Amino acid sequence: MAGFYSSIRPSPSSSSLSQSSQAFTSRILLLLTLLPLSLAAFAFVLQWRGEISDPTIRWSPINRLDFPGMDSTTSSKVPTHSSSSCADILGQSRSIAFPYFRDWKFNYESDLKPKICITSSTSAGLEQILPWIFYHKVIGVTNFFLFVEGKSASPGVSKVLESIPNVKLIHRTKELEEEQAKSRIWNETWLSSFFYKPCNYELFVKQALNMEMAISMAREADMDWILHLDTDELIHPAGTREYSIRQLLSGLPENIDTVIFPNYESSVERDDIKEPFAEVSMFKKNFDHLMKETYFGNYKESTRGNPNYFLTYGNGKSAARIQPHLRPNGAHRWHNYMKTPVYDTISIPIKEVKFDEAAVLHYTYTKFSDLTSRRDRCGCKPTKEEVKRCFMLEFDRAAFIIASTATEEEMLNWYREHVVWTDKELQKKLMKKGILIRIYAPMVIMQGLKEAGVYASLIASVQANLSHDTLLSTNEIINNSSKGVGGVYSRKISNEERRMGARKVLEGADMDLWAIPPLSPPVMDGIDHYI
Repeated sequence: MAGFYSSIRPSPSSSSLSQSSQAFTSRILLLLTLLPLSLAAFAFVLQWRGEISDPTIRWSPINRLDFPGMDSTTSSKVPTHSSSSCADILGQSRSIAFPYFRDWKFNYESDLKPKICITSSTSAGLEQILPWIFYHKVIGVTNFFLFVEGKSASPGVSKVLESIPNVKLIHRTKELEEEQAKSRIWNETWLSSFFYKPCNYELFVKQALNMEMAISMAREADMDWILHLDTDELIHPAGTREYSIRQLLSGLPENIDTVIFPNYESSVERDDIKEPFAEVSMFKKNFDHLMKETYFGNYKESTRGNPNYFLTYGNGKSAARIQPHLRPNGAHRWHNYMKTPVYDTISIPIKEVKFDEAAVLHYTYTKFSDLTSRRDRCGCKPTKEEVKRCFMLEFDRAAFIIASTATEEEMLNWYREHVVWTDKELQKKLMKKGILIRIYAPMVIMQGLKEAGVYASLIASVQANLSHDTLLSTNEIINNSSKGVGGVYSRKISNEERRMGARKVLEGADMDLWAIPPLSPPVMDGIDHYI
């Protein structure tokens, strides 16, 4: 037995090895525990002393927010609360949706190709322009040339817009009017049928003159493409993986001169909409994106008793590659003095393509107040003959007459009948046919920007930088405008100049292509032409 027990008792050497192994393991565990704690403590001390900064900690909706494309000068410390802040109008959430940490380098402009700019003539306020600008920045637009008047030209609004990098404002001054009066457009025939007429015709001429100036600005800014949009229109770059207009245009062959974005028209479902970009998601698709059988087979139901398939225009908007001799061809198209869209053996043709999926989203008559605001911008008499001189499209004419002659209640009933989609069964039917479509992308992007405080921080930073003498209240910034935009500028000319201009028009009638106005979609009378 003694021999047995002695055989199982551990020897002194094996016992010492086991103890040393346990001690080594304990030291390793202690080292692994103390090392991260020491590093964490060291980092805490450094940050507390201000040696390093963590952008994820410093970023906050109540602190300065930098959106890609904003430089550090446009955003300073933002007040945590201000009852008079214009930021309250556009709203601000405490949830983090867009992690754009300040002072992080995004290199937003260095490698953008192609460089795309938008030009617009607008009198809108910040509540419409800011979401419009930043939405287009998100999808890849780099520069904006805004011809402003009315609300847009007021001091408070201008200060905010001018603080955004790559946004250039052009105010309607006497100098601008004198410069545009020298434009070669006045001596050419392609736009002459729109000269010396009021309201929409005058606006159309003014837009063409502004577009002509924007081409020069785009060339100086080294832009590759230019678009003309109104501030109630959004580019919808469907068909791209990144939802990007840059990706859309970069994939085009080098020989393409212009591209057409067919327009989709907003279809409102309520009569109390206040923020169209945030509240409208249903759109009516363009004829170009539908089968002919579907379009004409459901034409009458789609119009709902209105003059045309769309309330307003249906011929889309165009983007043009910046190149020599480029000119506008009305607000909806571009042209080139040295090229022609007619393919022949003599002229150099303009090569134009139309997108199969991408579109322009047109938010037209989305608010009941749009009826009266359009009326207030035009001094025409509300008669059937007079409105033909003032408006190009049938629905605009009918809306102007109603807004000018009806009571508030009658206007609201007319608006519900002709604009608001109250028939849910008809909605479902046209949804199944593909005529109506839901598009949420702009709504989601703008809500994300709003929740990140992009609009609010920009406005508040501008307010903080203004001196006490120039500080404006919320109402002044949002609503400051003259009572109506006033008459749209057109060149003042004498009777003799009118006669000379008429002679030039007649002499050169066959030399130039006419400008393309806003056009309605195809009507049932033309079904044989399209099928």
